[in-house]
Amino acid sequence: MTTARSLGLARCHDCGLASRMPSATKGTSSCCPRCGSALHLRKPNSLSRSWALVIAAYLLYIPANLLPVSTIVYLGNGEPDTIMSGVIMLFQTGDAPIALLLFFASIAVPMLKLIILTWLLISVHFRSKWKPRDRTAMYRLIELIGRWSMLDIFVISLLVALVQLQALATIHAGPGAIAFCSVVVLTMLAAESFDPRLIWDVMEEEA
Repeated sequence: MTTARSLGLARCHDCGLASRMPSATKGTSSCCPRCGSALHLRKPNSLSRSWALVIAAYLLYIPANLLPVSTIVYLGNGEPDTIMSGVIMLFQTGDAPIALLLFFASIAVPMLKLIILTWLLISVHFRSKWKPRDRTAMYRLIELIGRWSMLDIFVISLLVALVQLQALATIHAGPGAIAFCSVVVLTMLAAESFDPRLIWDVMEEEA
């Protein structure tokens, strides 16, 4: 199996030019002759950076779901709402499709991303050869769905911007919104830090 790494070639992440590295040893870096960006055969410290970001996201996932994400005060009365309480309220008011969408985008998707990223990191760490094509497809999936995890934050931001009746109603973002936004950003950074080519390195070394 002939690969770019076995030929000492690296692809520039900025301009896409394939360039020959000084040597094909792991961790070697040089500059792209076209745009001057640093070249790497693999993303530097990919596993350690991804692990750090994933662990931080796990820690923030708990307050993101337990702390209130918003407080709506109407005519002087109001109470804070968490993500789950918002889902329950939508079910109780008959808006089941919206409740399911909110649950999927704000609770299920972030956890699914964390589970998949953890699985990918463990499989690479233990040099698993199990279905590399499927694992690569799962990585592309979490990259694709990552942006849709911000549905709650988008809704809160729109409501805060649109509600101008200060005498009747006010909406305030809660600490849970900050934690939730941090979880989404951390998982996106973890996915960006992970190098899916590490999945195939074991196959190449044993070929």
